[in-house]
Amino acid sequence: MAKRATRRAKLHAIDSARVHNLVFDKSPANDRDQSYIRKVRPRSDNQRILMEAIEAKPLTVALGPAGTGKTYLAICAAVEALDSGSVTRIVLSRPAVEAGENLGFLPGDMREKLDPYLRPLWDALNDRLGAKRLRQHLDDGTIEIAPVAFMRGRTLNNSFVLIDEAQNCTYGQLKMLLTRLGWHSTMVMTGDPDQTDLLPELSGLASIGKKLDGLDDVAVVHLTDQDVVRHPLVGRMLSVL
Repeated sequence: MAKRATRRAKLHAIDSARVHNLVFDKSPANDRDQSYIRKVRPRSDNQRILMEAIEAKPLTVALGPAGTGKTYLAICAAVEALDSGSVTRIVLSRPAVEAGENLGFLPGDMREKLDPYLRPLWDALNDRLGAKRLRQHLDDGTIEIAPVAFMRGRTLNNSFVLIDEAQNCTYGQLKMLLTRLGWHSTMVMTGDPDQTDLLPELSGLASIGKKLDGLDDVAVVHLTDQDVVRHPLVGRMLSVL
């Protein structure tokens, strides 16, 4: 009996050590205070242009295929603006096309309803903030989830507003979203006009980009297959598909 008790104690100690190592992993990837994680550098000329545009203009429209870093660079800029005090909150909006924007029929609160559609944004925010800070900002409203259908009538002051997957919005929706921009705010609209889940004639992103291009205080940045930062095969496939 004594031997069994000793053996169980040893196994418990080993299991506890394993759990401790999992929960309190001190690897650099999980240490969000590492300076190299904070610094983001462009990997192409167009990415550099995008980063400079977001910093300089109150409205930036980033157009380009998947994998070009549009959303990630916008999230990085949003977190930097929040940390520097340039804005007091981050507002995220993304059309839930597959749900037909009828989010009331989905289970859970608004964050849970939108979670599947915002997963790419969560991944980028978690990378920049870490899970703990991200949860805190969501809980206290510093980071706000705002479905496209619920944005009408609002004025977003002192905010960094990100409209992601904008190719899945109609012209009317995008016009409404653009006019939400308030004082001391920055808005970034990202999307790929060639990858819409709507009928091509319903998506308003390409038309909005053309009409806004050349306006003062607006930057329309075009990224290409050459800016893809995923697997090299992604860029080659996009060039032929």
